[in-house]
Amino acid sequence: MKWHDLFLPKIIEQAKDQYQVIVVDNASTDDTLLHVQTHYPSVTTIHLPVNRGFANGYYEALQQIAATYYILLSADFEVTDNWFSPIHDKMLSDPQIAVCQPKIRYWKERSYFEYAGAAGGYMDYLGYLFCRGRIFDTLEEDHHQYDDAVELFWASGGCFVVNAAVYHHVGGLDRDLYAHMEEVDLCWRIKNAGYKIAYVPNATVYHVGGSVI
Repeated sequence: MKWHDLFLPKIIEQAKDQYQVIVVDNASTDDTLLHVQTHYPSVTTIHLPVNRGFANGYYEALQQIAATYYILLSADFEVTDNWFSPIHDKMLSDPQIAVCQPKIRYWKERSYFEYAGAAGGYMDYLGYLFCRGRIFDTLEEDHHQYDDAVELFWASGGCFVVNAAVYHHVGGLDRDLYAHMEEVDLCWRIKNAGYKIAYVPNATVYHVGGSVI
């Protein structure tokens, strides 16, 4: 619940009247849902009675939401001013771009990239996944070395934007992938359907990092 009070007000402010903010409560056992409903009345809430994991929580929630784009954003992310605009512009500029990831930096050491996504994900020829901006568990400091708007193999499940029609066309997130690798699987299927995954370096968010699903 503490992340909602830290980060939700900025998300609401950024959304203004242009976007709908939805909090999905994945069967929380505290008073998170009531707290959000009481203190953030402009936010729509979806309550899932059983926690079947990260991927399934998003899957069930997105089945209920009609939109052009879905912004999937975990609770422990801080957004920055006007962060979504360059992503929106990027997706409008090329209809083949179905997924975009912003630059993800570490909330506690803000000049460093963050483990979960950093500057975008790839897979090497042996099938190992990696990100620009980190090597194993070593994080790089951001010296603008990854400010190029490149195509990715996968975008971080912690924060990415996806074209809703394409998302549903490929079947959405795989509910059998309880947590982790679900975004890689989704992006792989989207690429196989002929679409692109893009990194947008002039959009920045900060990630605390944790294990709540």
